[in-house]
Amino acid sequence: QVQLVESGGGSVQPGDSLRLSCVASGRPLSSHEMAWFRQAPGKEREFVARISWNNAFTDYKDSVKGRFIISRGDNQSTAYLQMNSLKPEDTAVYYCAMRLRGSSTHDYWGQGTQVTVSS
Repeated sequence: QVQLVESGGGSVQPGDSLRLSCVASGRPLSSHEMAWFRQAPGKEREFVARISWNNAFTDYKDSVKGRFIISRGDNQSTAYLQMNSLKPEDTAVYYCAMRLRGSSTHDYWGQGTQVTVSS
């Protein structure tokens, strides 16, 4: 069993930045893909960013490319999502997720952290 806990959300103005954190326990982050998803009110959950188990590559939703950066901490127990130039359409609950090697779906999810971007 893996536990994921997100933090770092908040209410900001357009153009501001936030850094989300996801602390994992139970399994090392270095052996698993980590990803960020988000869900806006009345919308389905959508993919935002992912980083491979060995940090060899990252992938992003088109609308956040150049603005968001996913990374891992030095001890591999924490994943981050640096969000720059935030826009109102980025408003959502952000979830971190872990996919075990060989799994077809994301196996573990955090409880989410709210990000609100408004003037």
